[in-house]
Amino acid sequence: MKATLLGCLIAATLAIGSAHGAEKVEPVTVNAPVQAQAVNINTATVEQLSQLKGIGENKAMAIIEYRNTYGKFTDINQLSEVKGIGPKLLEDNHANITL
Repeated sequence: MKATLLGCLIAATLAIGSAHGAEKVEPVTVNAPVQAQAVNINTATVEQLSQLKGIGENKAMAIIEYRNTYGKFTDINQLSEVKGIGPKLLEDNHANITL
């Protein structure tokens, strides 16, 4: 009796699964990710700088401190002179940085 009941449950589960598999599934359209807004490193706030990949609050404050000490950046690659910012971070953000 238990085997028969178990067999019926398995058969019912398979039948339900097959019925669901026969339903038409509409494809989902995924929009491309929105590119980050360009950030002007000569005027950006901590919050704006923090939107760049790999830039947290501390690195953002270091960028602003560097800017206040040495003046405006004249080249994006000058960011590498800020402690904690290396070539990989510059490469990852180059398209989103402006002067």
